[in-house]
Amino acid sequence: MAIKLRSGIFIPPFHPLDEDPTLCLQRDFELIEHLDRLGYDEAWIGEHHTGGYEIIPSPELFIAAAAERTKRIRLGTGVVSLPYHNPLNVADRMLQLDHQTRGRVMFGVGPGLLPSDAIQMGIDPTTQRDRMVEGLRALGYRVASPEGTFYLFPESPLRDDQAFVDLLAEIGEKVVRMGRDIAGLTAFLGEVVSTIGLLLLGKGRFRAAAVVTQMERVGLRGVPIVGLISFLVGAIIAQQTIFQLARFGADIYVVDLLGILMLREVGLLLASIMVAGRSGSAITAELGSMKMREEIDAMRVMGLNPMEVLILPRVIALVLTLPLLTFLSAMCGLFGGGLVAWLYGGITPITILDRLRDAIGVNTFVVGLVKAPAMALMIGTTACIEGMKVQGSAESLGRQTTNSVVKSIFTVIVVDGLFAMFFAGIRY
Repeated sequence: MAIKLRSGIFIPPFHPLDEDPTLCLQRDFELIEHLDRLGYDEAWIGEHHTGGYEIIPSPELFIAAAAERTKRIRLGTGVVSLPYHNPLNVADRMLQLDHQTRGRVMFGVGPGLLPSDAIQMGIDPTTQRDRMVEGLRALGYRVASPEGTFYLFPESPLRDDQAFVDLLAEIGEKVVRMGRDIAGLTAFLGEVVSTIGLLLLGKGRFRAAAVVTQMERVGLRGVPIVGLISFLVGAIIAQQTIFQLARFGADIYVVDLLGILMLREVGLLLASIMVAGRSGSAITAELGSMKMREEIDAMRVMGLNPMEVLILPRVIALVLTLPLLTFLSAMCGLFGGGLVAWLYGGITPITILDRLRDAIGVNTFVVGLVKAPAMALMIGTTACIEGMKVQGSAESLGRQTTNSVVKSIFTVIVVDGLFAMFFAGIRY
């Protein structure tokens, strides 16, 4: 197995004594910019105070400025001399840097190298390592250290209550994030609808070739996996239903149950989940890769609307193909279930067809197909939104692709539940 080597650099704060410090720092920034363009993975910046030629006393300030000049390279403190600082202040600064750099900062600590630094701050150089260890303990790291020798951080008597408050805060934060996601989805849907309206008014260009290409990718290439999964699930449902109903001598009703389930719910859910996992993730990855390479920005510079060129063809293709895949899924599920009912339950094919004709109506078939375009719209918009959120790193691409699949499947199940309550309310 090939292992990709990672490249990094440590920048000690050494600078000529006869050179202007401003020019030295500018040269360091230019070096990191060059390393970023070369594809280096990380750079570490050290901290010193009394060396004279070591002119970076705060790697955090240097990192904050370097992050504004770079896009991908990760920047680390190499190292923060923890005995010289209050650990909680260090944690606050690193948290702020984590937000400012969008996750590119790395945290490194050390005891401090130069005795002259420690003496200048009134610290016994022989205690520096113990101070560092205790500072790490104060930050939550599990390290052995004397209790309360240098930093006094007593345990709060409200620790249990605080844990409960933290839990509530975390839940609240997730609810707020969910609300923002819903608001973003609504806004994105509005933008899609407005773009469609402009196309209908002749103020845009409908890219039929792109729609057909996406339909071939989403629909035609998805037929084998959707059909196979639906066949197997239908067979499993039939086998388990026969096994349970045979105790009551009612195994013939497996046909009724299978027909209603596959046509109203299961066929649609299976097709939607397969499309979300297969096509939704592909859409997110495609748009995310284009965002990383700044191709979408280039399209805007060229006067092209990314919504019209990239997003709309994919959403329209999903809306057109998911009903077809839903029908295919339902038919494959019925075939798999019917085959099991014949071979395992001893129900003849003629009996199966007669029971299906009596058990299902047009409304049973229509309900599943009516829900399909709505599911496709949710999957398409979610995948496109997550793709447009990708930043300039492979980690961001992987995270947003995962979010796309999870959110799409969750949305599909929630929307299906809402449809089920609606149709039950109108008795359809």
